[in-house]
Amino acid sequence: MAGLSKVCHRPFARPTMRIHCLGGGLVGSFVTRRLVEAGLDVHLYDIVPRESPATFHLGNALQADHTLADLIVNMVPGSIGHDVLKAVTQTGVPVIDLSFSETTPDALENPVSPVLWDVGIAPGLSNMLVALAQRIHGRLDEVSIKVGGNPAQPDGEWSYMAPFSPHDVIAEYTRPARIVSNNKLVVVPAMSDLHPINANGRMMEAFLTDGLRSLVDLPATSMGEYTVRWPGHIQRYQSTDLHPDALVEAWRYDASRPEFTWMEVRCRAGDVEEVWTVEDTGKDGDSSMARTTGLVTVGCVLAWEQEALFSEGVHPPENLATDTIHSIIERLRNDGVSIVHTTNPGN
Repeated sequence: MAGLSKVCHRPFARPTMRIHCLGGGLVGSFVTRRLVEAGLDVHLYDIVPRESPATFHLGNALQADHTLADLIVNMVPGSIGHDVLKAVTQTGVPVIDLSFSETTPDALENPVSPVLWDVGIAPGLSNMLVALAQRIHGRLDEVSIKVGGNPAQPDGEWSYMAPFSPHDVIAEYTRPARIVSNNKLVVVPAMSDLHPINANGRMMEAFLTDGLRSLVDLPATSMGEYTVRWPGHIQRYQSTDLHPDALVEAWRYDASRPEFTWMEVRCRAGDVEEVWTVEDTGKDGDSSMARTTGLVTVGCVLAWEQEALFSEGVHPPENLATDTIHSIIERLRNDGVSIVHTTNPGN
């Protein structure tokens, strides 16, 4: 633990915040390292041995005493995310949830801990940007979120490698998508509304997936979230007979291969459009998806360190205060993530 309890960068002398990070995959390891670098007392729990600057604990995270923590960050795969969350929210310790499980945290029954959930890029940053537009304009007429992490160039095969749990990607492709159409919540098949798009000069394809989650409760006439892939990828998936385990191997992440993450959040109110474009190509060996997802999570943790964001309840990212959202945007920009905001006024 030498070096993990420094407070030299803190404006006030106070005990170092103890963070329990559950799950050390591509995103979890990035978040853990950045929290250590921020001077926090970080403990990483995983069933797989991990090289980490944090204090590492090998084994089932649910067997640990998480009442020792000041904050818990749940970053386990979505398949077990809700079960883990359900257990740790009985500790009374605040929880930030990044597991993106199919069962969303608002379904928790009687959680003792306050929870902030879905704090990645999308859902996460996308929700925050939509919330900013809604606070400016009130009811929104149309919301479109398009996002994807992909290799920099297609390869004639899958043209894809999974920057987070491949099984979570498969779940994303197969789970029906909830959208808003004509002021009503509608459930449509995943991968529907497939269409070509221009992603900052790259001709790609977008299709509906179930990424709106808590956003469906915001006042909007039309709303949808689309996953972005190279042309041919999703058609290949739709026609494959490969077992999911084989897909996991075919989509294995290759750190030596150039890649990028791109997102467009477009909100229209009347004739006025608010558009945010986010792009990153990785940095210092960290993937773009780990950075764009993890920096949002880190920003939420550090904001909670300064002042408790919520004292009770279960909160999606759009519940964050405007100042907190802007501080997270600036954290990404200061780390080299491009975030461009334009307002297109009506005629």
